[in-house]
Amino acid sequence: MNRVITERASFALLWICGVSLRLTVLAVPPVISMIQRDLNLSGTEIGLLSGMPVVVFAIVAAPGSSLVARMGVRGALICGLLIAAGGTIFRIGAANAWQLYLTTMLMSVGIAIMQPAMAAAVREWAPERSAFGTAVYTNGLIMGEIIPVATMLPLVLPYFGGSWRLAMGAWALPLIGAAVTVAMLAPKSAGNVVPKQA
Repeated sequence: MNRVITERASFALLWICGVSLRLTVLAVPPVISMIQRDLNLSGTEIGLLSGMPVVVFAIVAAPGSSLVARMGVRGALICGLLIAAGGTIFRIGAANAWQLYLTTMLMSVGIAIMQPAMAAAVREWAPERSAFGTAVYTNGLIMGEIIPVATMLPLVLPYFGGSWRLAMGAWALPLIGAAVTVAMLAPKSAGNVVPKQA
């Protein structure tokens, strides 16, 4: 019975973390015109804002893997989630393009730490069902791309009185919740340090 509970919890955690990989990134496109108007951004600056997360993902991927090796899967995921949440919250106060870029970079660093940790989480949390575990977190990732795009304009933005800053910042809350959930429910083996690759 304990194994069944642990397995179900592991798949739930994989899905939750998968969702968290894209929530804060895809919250931007629905309100991009508001951001451009309020911060007086040019088309080039908007393009830079949109492309920045992908660049950061590529740059931080290798250091992120090293962090997983040092902190373990559980620690790296919590660290990545909290960094991404912090960057998302700081975006609320961005008064110009450069502040928005810096906070977006911080958010992206957190996600970039999480991405290599997810592959390690599958191996560690679901070693006997790794293919299914990969499918679960991939499903979560896809849902994390759909949810903010589908809900930002009709639900989240009106709830915050049309403020794109507060609406974007609100997406930090699921990440904080995911970090708490991982800290509480991640299998004990996830706290062990993953050995470095030769």
